Amino acid sequence: MIVLVMGVSGAGKSTIGRALANALGAEFLEADAFHSDANVAKMQSGVPLTDSDRWPWLDAIGTALDQAVLKGSKVVLACSALKQAYRDRLLTDGGRQGHIVFLQGNPDLIAARLAGRSGHYMPPTLLPSQLATLEPPGDAIVVDLSDEPEVILAQILAKLPR
Repeated sequence: MIVLVMGVSGAGKSTIGRALANALGAEFLEADAFHSDANVAKMQSGVPLTDSDRWPWLDAIGTALDQAVLKGSKVVLACSALKQAYRDRLLTDGGRQGHIVFLQGNPDLIAARLAGRSGHYMPPTLLPSQLATLEPPGDAIVVDLSDEPEVILAQILAKLPR
């Protein structure tokens, strides 16, 4: 089982993803850990990534997913996966299958979260480009990111096929 927890930066993907992985007894993968130094530097300077920046990153994540599945692990992946093509690359390419959880919410709340966050390379100034890039999934468990993490987790667990 692969569960992709997706949404824009500041949506709570890592928090919810870790909690979901713990609840499922799954391995947790943080997509941010797979970015190249060049991608991180680009984002730190306030420049949005292009698709050509993202393809190698997505392929590296796909390899990690394959390795986890080969070990027999359940996997929860926290990844922006803003476009359908990115989600396809992660979950369809190579025969992978999984479930998508979309953390959706008010852009003002997300901006406030980003403004209050420290130690992350993604500046709040990139939120508008992420929102412009976002193609909401039609095949996802959609949850409101304004709820408390334990409420969000309970909603996901109630809707996630076992």
